[in-house]
Amino acid sequence: MRLEIPVGERSLVLETGKLAKQAGGAVTARLGDTMVLSTATRSKEPRPGANFLPLSVDIEERMSSAGKIPGGFIKREGRPSERAILTARLTDRPLRPLFPKDYYYDVQVIGTVFSADQVTPYDTVSMVGASAALAISDIPIKETIGAVRVGRSLDGEFILNPTYAQISESDLDIVVAGTKDAITMVEAGANEVPEDVIVEAMQVAQEAIKVQAEAIEGFAREYGKPKQQVEEADENPFVEELRGEYFARVKDSIVTTDRRARNEALDELREQLAEGREEEEIAQINEAISTLEREAFRELYLKDRKRTDLRGLDEIRPTTAEVDVLPRVHGTGLFTRGETQVLSSLALADLGYVQRLDTLEPQTTKRYMHHYTFPPYSTGETGRLGSPRRREIGHGALAERALLPVVPTEEEFPYAIRIISDVLESNGSSSMASVCGSTLSLMDGGVPIKAPVAGVAMGLVKEGEDYVILTDIQGLEDHMGDMDFKVAGTRDGVTALQMDMKITGVSAELLREALAQARKGRLEILDIIRETIAEPRPEVSEYAPRVEKINIPTDKIGLLIGPGGKTVNALQDEYGVTISIEDNGTVYVAAIDGVSAKKAISAIHGMTKDVEAGDIYTGKVVKTTNFGAFVELTPGRDGLVHISRLAPGKQRIDRVEDVVREGDTIKVRVLDVDKQNRISLEKLED
Repeated sequence: MRLEIPVGERSLVLETGKLAKQAGGAVTARLGDTMVLSTATRSKEPRPGANFLPLSVDIEERMSSAGKIPGGFIKREGRPSERAILTARLTDRPLRPLFPKDYYYDVQVIGTVFSADQVTPYDTVSMVGASAALAISDIPIKETIGAVRVGRSLDGEFILNPTYAQISESDLDIVVAGTKDAITMVEAGANEVPEDVIVEAMQVAQEAIKVQAEAIEGFAREYGKPKQQVEEADENPFVEELRGEYFARVKDSIVTTDRRARNEALDELREQLAEGREEEEIAQINEAISTLEREAFRELYLKDRKRTDLRGLDEIRPTTAEVDVLPRVHGTGLFTRGETQVLSSLALADLGYVQRLDTLEPQTTKRYMHHYTFPPYSTGETGRLGSPRRREIGHGALAERALLPVVPTEEEFPYAIRIISDVLESNGSSSMASVCGSTLSLMDGGVPIKAPVAGVAMGLVKEGEDYVILTDIQGLEDHMGDMDFKVAGTRDGVTALQMDMKITGVSAELLREALAQARKGRLEILDIIRETIAEPRPEVSEYAPRVEKINIPTDKIGLLIGPGGKTVNALQDEYGVTISIEDNGTVYVAAIDGVSAKKAISAIHGMTKDVEAGDIYTGKVVKTTNFGAFVELTPGRDGLVHISRLAPGKQRIDRVEDVVREGDTIKVRVLDVDKQNRISLEKLED
């Protein structure tokens, strides 16, 4: 049972009925030689006490799919890679709005990468496979989605599902998912691309998504299982009862600039209504108040055209920016917007500290790293600390993508760069605050970025054709609204974008309006950043290592490294530096101070330059024989001073040791270098 869906110049092939037949739905999705097995299975009974959709999406990478064996001591896959986690999030986000309200069955979607051809990314393949697996299963999703990546060629033509090579040359890398009628999810990185181009790319993607969704629906009609019939949940009896008496009070409670005051007001109402009630009734009352809160929120925004904190619809919260906040750290930025605060810290190191990647993808190293942390105290709560959760990894990756287009190249700035963005306080838009904090820390640290980058989170409240677009959403607007649309960029264009819908989708025209409103907010924030620090500092921090770059002939690389790394290790120990050598002959020397780096570079130049007649060296006697003394000119390069050329005026001597001994340092001149690279020297007077 096979379905072939044309996407651009290639076709996506779906097959079912052969593998994993006991899963609720199982589909293999293949593009080129990249193939993912996607399965979708539900529990037999609803999860007891659940009040949310218990959906889990996992991506299982098999290193054998790329002909690899995992690195390290344990030769099997362990914790999911960052790419697997990000793909799981990409797959989860457009699927979640498709389930019926109050559907509490455990649903597990698993994508297993069985073949990765190193040409085609597997993320959109996994997303389409998951959609098809759900469609042919008995799980009652409301609609089917498609997914496509869009790149742009050098001549401005859009490319559907581009290869890794095409992505590397593109100024746009955007993944779009949606139903046949509307866009539901967007994830993008861009090189300062104008908003109009972003919208046009989305429209191109939507046309391909419509073809995919309709094809999968037909595939499900022919090969799918009958859908599970789900009874609608009983209506909460307290909603109507409380609406008449308490709706106005709930609405007044949510109109405040202080989140804690709002929560306290609603908690007070819950406690008042719960007094003397049974446990089951208390749960229903709490649920009814949440329903009234949502209704009041939507009336406030759509009817009154007001926000809970009384800002204008396109107004950002009070914002401040600071640099040079922490001592010793190579660069810091503190960005505060309303009740959201992020402290970003910069660390610079030599290129030996670049991250080595053990993944299915062609990329093997990462020089610029951004890590985002969200401790529980940032929202006034307690919770576990430990390895980063999926949300933290996703927000870190978004901020990293936003800054990457402006980070200088390795040739321009030969450092490994790491930023940690600690969310110290959160009430919405912390990922975009981390973009702003990172910009501040890079500029404070003397990293010559191309331009400052700022980010803002947009929201939407929509009923039918009526809607309002919100700039710089806070937590309640994210929770109660219909869209979370994060946009980051410079003055010249967008560098990163992420959108999630809680409704079935929006049109490209609405997104165009949201992008225009986001640009206005972004420019305001960029002005605040420039008022704080107008441009990157002229030099890196005094506490950062100094990295110098030189080039040596490629045929001298082995000489510099020495047998088993002996020569380069000796140089590092002697001068207190770190030396990184590239295959093309580029050598990076990192040191705590410039003097050490310059001494090491001088030594490297001396040992890698060709030895020529007339050159003068000061070297150590490493060996004496009855016919002369061997002198080390540079590490690994020795020459012979014949016994007849040891004494002043070429006086005859009987024993070499009468003039020099092993360990002595003497000054010599090169007389000749023969065809076998043997070097003849004469001793000079000091």
